[in-house]
Amino acid sequence: VGKEKFHKSQHWGFCNNVMMLVSDEKPGIGGEPLLGQKIKPKCSIYPKGDGSDVPSWVAFDKQVLSFDAYLEEEVPDKSQTNYRIRYYKIYFYPEDDTIQVNEPEVKNSGLLQGTSIRRHRITLPPPDEDQFYTVYHFNVGTEVVFYGRTFKIYDCDAFTRNFLRKIGVKVNPPVQCPEDPYMKIRREILEHAEPLRPYESLDTLKQFLQYHGKILCFFCLWDDSVSMFGDRRELILHYFLCDDTIEIKELLPHNSGRDAIKMFLRRSKLPKNCPPRVYQPGQITDRAVLNLYGDFIKNQADGEVDQEFYKDSDLSLGVTINVWGRKVLLYDCDEFTKSYYKSKYGIENFTSVSCKPPSPPPKIERKFPPYNGFGSEEDSLRTCIGFKPTPHRRNFKKFMEKDSQMVLLRIKAAHELFYFSIGITGGMFLKRSRVKKPGQEVFKSELSEYIKAEELYIGVTVNVNGYLFHLLSADEYTLNYMEQNTDKYPCSNLKLALQKLKQEEAKSRELKQIFRAADRKHTKKVDYNTFRDILMSFTVGNLSEQEFVTIVRHYRAPEDTCSDVDFLIALNFDSFIYSCVYEDREKKNVLPTKDIKRLCKSSRLPLSDDLLESLLSRFEDSEKQIDYKSFFSALNWRKNPVPELQPASYLKERCEDIWLGMPSPIPAKYIDYLTLLKDVFGLEEE
Repeated sequence: VGKEKFHKSQHWGFCNNVMMLVSDEKPGIGGEPLLGQKIKPKCSIYPKGDGSDVPSWVAFDKQVLSFDAYLEEEVPDKSQTNYRIRYYKIYFYPEDDTIQVNEPEVKNSGLLQGTSIRRHRITLPPPDEDQFYTVYHFNVGTEVVFYGRTFKIYDCDAFTRNFLRKIGVKVNPPVQCPEDPYMKIRREILEHAEPLRPYESLDTLKQFLQYHGKILCFFCLWDDSVSMFGDRRELILHYFLCDDTIEIKELLPHNSGRDAIKMFLRRSKLPKNCPPRVYQPGQITDRAVLNLYGDFIKNQADGEVDQEFYKDSDLSLGVTINVWGRKVLLYDCDEFTKSYYKSKYGIENFTSVSCKPPSPPPKIERKFPPYNGFGSEEDSLRTCIGFKPTPHRRNFKKFMEKDSQMVLLRIKAAHELFYFSIGITGGMFLKRSRVKKPGQEVFKSELSEYIKAEELYIGVTVNVNGYLFHLLSADEYTLNYMEQNTDKYPCSNLKLALQKLKQEEAKSRELKQIFRAADRKHTKKVDYNTFRDILMSFTVGNLSEQEFVTIVRHYRAPEDTCSDVDFLIALNFDSFIYSCVYEDREKKNVLPTKDIKRLCKSSRLPLSDDLLESLLSRFEDSEKQIDYKSFFSALNWRKNPVPELQPASYLKERCEDIWLGMPSPIPAKYIDYLTLLKDVFGLEEE
């Protein structure tokens, strides 16, 4: 009564197409055991709790039971011991009853250790080989047999002990584990034997990880001037905090004459006391070694030499260190080094040590005999310097700099002795050569002084071999060169010239009224001659001719470019009229300015944008349209030939007419005086 399952288990089956009894462990009707039948469980059966019944692979996920076991293993070679004790870790996974056996590695055991049995279900030893190990087969003090090897469990961890107690297993107390006799014998031998390595192993990994990439930098000086051909050597010392090594680099000045090898000392530990000799390879070792090549019995052992090396605590400013017999002075350091010593050693004073070279002894002035008149002064002087005369060396640097730039200053001058001379044949007055300054003694020991380019400017009078020349003007290249090198030519400095005008600031209003009276057309500009008369009378000779030309060049008014426009009108564009007629659908003979401009651009008319705009604006009406026939007819050079170009008439420079009697180009035709007054005196237009 109350039975719900009445199915019958299948006891018979086919094996290799032969009918036979498959299993005699099948239950009876409804899954109930037969009379006298005892079914063996295939996996661990855990007691049921009060919670929900979940699968074991969910309930025991990531849970492992750990047992400590050992194994007695017979040794084939019984010279030292008959057996070995090997220690294992047995891991049992309750989620699927799998077992894994690992052997922890023991130093110098001489055995292959690691994973002994990989994780899987292990069967029981015969005669129960049809069953697998479950959690109930493991306990402290018991033995388990895995594939013929007997493992004796002597302990387990706390989690395993609590787990076994919860499922109702009484856990035995830990059992003492025997010691491996081979490891015991080996330990006794090492304890009683003399050490082969009489040094303490220092763990430098912490120092390396803490100070890797951190370097102390000191600036050093090695004064070797006392030795023959010696001098003062600038050095940089790098101290590597990660391994206490030192390297030294040398700072080589330009053209020092030394080999370009910057490394003065390669990176290594630097001993404090320089050894009396250089050790042979292998003579200094990290451990004691046997000297088989010694001549005496007392020298049979050779090994580590006790040396004291420089540390970071030994380095500070003002300290002289011994670098293999060379006295090196530390006189300064970088900011990182200062912060390091301040944080570690509490040093606050980092004053640099003065290491200036001693003052050289006074040089004995050499006196040379006076010039005798043979050859040039430079060649005669070279014969007095050495036994073997050498030619005079020119200033090659100046020659290369100025010659590559083609620096040739052209200055127009007039000879004061021949103001009104006529009938003189033109030609070279003086060939290219240096000119001595007047008033110098001919036969003297010192070299003569020559006229320099810095002494030439417009308005100055120069004595050339007894002839006086008054400098009148210069070409465009010369004026530009002077204005670009105002340090050598102060008369071409615009700021200095304007500063002289600011000294007359009290007369600024009067100067403005004079300029406005001269500018009758109110164009805000005056011609060159008028501007010169006003400005020269205003400064009362305080302004030189060169400074006046500099002001004129800076404030000159732009000239009209209409002549260029008239010249570029004569181009052949008859074909453009046909294109415009095609575009003119309403037959008005006009087109918008933008269409004419687009047509010129698309045809790649060789005119700039500004010039094209200027041409279009001439023919544009109030509605921004252009009569294209008249426009392109004006451009037709066959119908409208261009008149012959005439050179522009320049104003005559009054001072030049006196000397040469012919006009010459002046720096500017018109000058913008209003901008000048605004920059100098701050006067605005009223």
